[in-house]
Amino acid sequence: MKPFIYLDNAATTKTAEEVVEAMLPYFSRHYGNPSSIYSLGADSKKAVTEVREVVARSIGAKDNEIYFTAGGSEADNWALKATAEAYADKGKHVITSAIEHHAVLHTCEYLEKNGFSVTYVGVDENGIVKLDELEAAIRPDTILISIMFANNEIGTIQPIEKIGEIAKKHGILFHTDAVQAYGQLPINVDQYHIDMLSASGHKLNGPKGIGFLYIRKGIRIRSFVHGGGQERARRAGTENVPGIVGLGAAVRRALRIMEEKTEKETALRDELIRRIEEEIPYCRLNGDRHLRLPNNVNFSFRFVEGESLLIMLDMEGICASSGSACTSGSLDPSHVLLAIGLPHEIAHGSLRLTLSEETTREELDTVVEAIKRIVERLRAMSPLYEDFLKEKQ
Repeated sequence: MKPFIYLDNAATTKTAEEVVEAMLPYFSRHYGNPSSIYSLGADSKKAVTEVREVVARSIGAKDNEIYFTAGGSEADNWALKATAEAYADKGKHVITSAIEHHAVLHTCEYLEKNGFSVTYVGVDENGIVKLDELEAAIRPDTILISIMFANNEIGTIQPIEKIGEIAKKHGILFHTDAVQAYGQLPINVDQYHIDMLSASGHKLNGPKGIGFLYIRKGIRIRSFVHGGGQERARRAGTENVPGIVGLGAAVRRALRIMEEKTEKETALRDELIRRIEEEIPYCRLNGDRHLRLPNNVNFSFRFVEGESLLIMLDMEGICASSGSACTSGSLDPSHVLLAIGLPHEIAHGSLRLTLSEETTREELDTVVEAIKRIVERLRAMSPLYEDFLKEKQ
């Protein structure tokens, strides 16, 4: 039986055992509604309050600036739509980047259909936002800059502090989608001049269906869900107590192991990059070589179809992806890879491998050997590769 190797941790992570254990009592024993006044509900309310404090401390925020959501996509939608609605009297211009997650890009498209103007700032060949282009895009009616902390496909970490300084200098709100970065990188909202931040539990060994939006106190943001007084009347609906408790346990765990995890993943990441570059010809590393998430490896292989590569890796027991899980099933090449300048035919041959603290060197040895065999096999069936070799002779 072939080994099962999971290298798609940017899509989702395994829920840690300690997180599951923390959640279980809130399904059966402490099941009270936090809004009720009896002690069973008070237990749930106390748990929610404690997690809010934990999450706030993790980014240097105040507990009343944390709002629990159903995940990162909801948090992104809330930040953009509510800001647009609340500040429309000041202006109707939003700035974002060409490589954002679709939760931001599709929300921006929605805003454009409703009378707002959006500027999509370009990135360099490594996926780093062009700061001069960003600042040049600012107009008198600009109300929001939304730039992700780190890219979900190619792992590039953005110059968030500089972006925050630009936004603050011009009196513009700054939102960052930190779904991939939160729990992997230290984040302080004051240091980076962040006004709103989105995060999701299942990216850091927490449960799916829970996340949060940080909203700096004093920002005029409207309610996102109407119907009750939960989340200080900004997001109605009975709180997902087990999910919130799980998020808290995952955050505590992530902070506890962050330094050791980063060191291990970075070493394995760099070794994996080195081996692929040395052992497989005609490949390209996507994303910045150094300013990238500790666990992210993204390559494009010429004369290879990415979907075929993924299917054949799956047959070897290896879970990987070609980019964002939210775009699986799409026949279009990654918008991120196109934005960094790759032609369609090379962008189609991309592979994303994202590690975890459980990934071993032996697993990566197996993965490299599998990629080598599969790429060689796929290229042997490619008339384009055959023509390429003939031209080289």
